[in-house]
Amino acid sequence: MSAQEQYDVSIIGGGLAGLSAAILLAKSGYSIILFEKETYPFHKVCGEYISLECWEFLTELGLPLSDWNVPVIDELFVSSPNGRYIQQKLPLGGFGVSRYKIDDELAKIARANGVVIMENTTVQDVCFENDRFSVLSDKINAKTLVCCCAFGKRANLDVKWKRDFVKEKPNALNNYIGVKYHAKLNAPRNVIALHNFSDGYCGISSIEEGKACICYLTSAHNLQANGKSIGHLEKHILMRNPFLKEVFNTAEILYDKPLSISQVSFMKKNRVENHMLMLGDAAGLIAPLCGNGMSMALRSSKIAAGLIIDYLEGTLKRAEMEILYEQQWHNTFESRLRAGRIIQSLFGKKWLTNLTIQTLRHFPSLTRRIIRQTHGKAF
Repeated sequence: MSAQEQYDVSIIGGGLAGLSAAILLAKSGYSIILFEKETYPFHKVCGEYISLECWEFLTELGLPLSDWNVPVIDELFVSSPNGRYIQQKLPLGGFGVSRYKIDDELAKIARANGVVIMENTTVQDVCFENDRFSVLSDKINAKTLVCCCAFGKRANLDVKWKRDFVKEKPNALNNYIGVKYHAKLNAPRNVIALHNFSDGYCGISSIEEGKACICYLTSAHNLQANGKSIGHLEKHILMRNPFLKEVFNTAEILYDKPLSISQVSFMKKNRVENHMLMLGDAAGLIAPLCGNGMSMALRSSKIAAGLIIDYLEGTLKRAEMEILYEQQWHNTFESRLRAGRIIQSLFGKKWLTNLTIQTLRHFPSLTRRIIRQTHGKAF
């Protein structure tokens, strides 16, 4: 273990929110240390669709999105388990890019701006004392003025700190599993498809290099009922949807085995824990059916970074920074999360999903209104 190192800000988690906040703060002249338990580049379970509300923000961070030739997605296709479907233009739209690529590129930009990135490093605990944080890891300890947590959907630290959402018994909002593949598909690159099945839904969208992301979410019960076999789950549950049957029968899967996560929770989360600012999924998770979790992560980093800069410059006290972060996060995302929970409640159950799709087929203006509730404005 090396001696204690001192920085202005520590960030736990090197995904979109953590890396973006690190870049913004480093560009403002502050010393930043970021902890990531994996080594770049690496895959994550994620739908890999980003709303165009983030395009300008990402280019300002330094990503050459126009040079990447990423697929622009401007159409939505939603199917029910019985094969009914709706197809609708996306009012704002988005683009597809893998986490493998975008996170790695953001990490390079962060390093170029002086961010110290500790890869393959596990944070064991964070202590707050005398208005300073001590971040304890398996490699180094860091002393910082501010600490941000951007460690994703569920982390060991969530359990260690006994965050409220972790203490909840398994229920309809906190016991999901996520599974992701990259694949070669014969499908339009401008369309994001959301295919529903019993107790779950599968998103399919194009990413870079002519590949597609196949990512689905379902209840842990569904997996257990199929002998805890992902293959059996796909064959006996997902492929009852005729569109998913065609996808899985024709796709050239590019992974040796699927990437998966468990215990995914959509319960409400605190945005500040023991004076630490929670970013991205650590602050609240939107149902993948509604998309835009990546956009929310990016926007939360901009909100947090602006307030942290004000605090470090002395124009805000710590308590004021925390209160303003709670307020701005709530004002920016709460209506979107509320819409996500309502939309999620209309899907998943076979009969209700079939009925919802059948109803929306006759009311395209209602479909457009629902879509707008899950997309924000450019920032």
